[in-house]
Amino acid sequence: MGFEKREILLILGVLFLMIGLLPFLAPVYAVIIAIVSYFGIRVFVGRRKKQIQKAIGEGMCAICGARIIQNKCPNCDEPKTG
Repeated sequence: MGFEKREILLILGVLFLMIGLLPFLAPVYAVIIAIVSYFGIRVFVGRRKKQIQKAIGEGMCAICGARIIQNKCPNCDEPKTG
């Protein structure tokens, strides 16, 4: 399994959350809360990533920031009439 840096940071954060809950809850409950929060964050990030990918589409124009459609910027690549 190849973990990315942010996944390792998420695991460490959840581990510290679990350690912080141990004085207040039974260890079983602390572990359950840590596991649920880990998978909850993973699902949230996955859905958000898909939403951003869908919104961006092919990319963004570096000049004006418009959404690229069919490999062309609708603002910058339109023919100049004059």
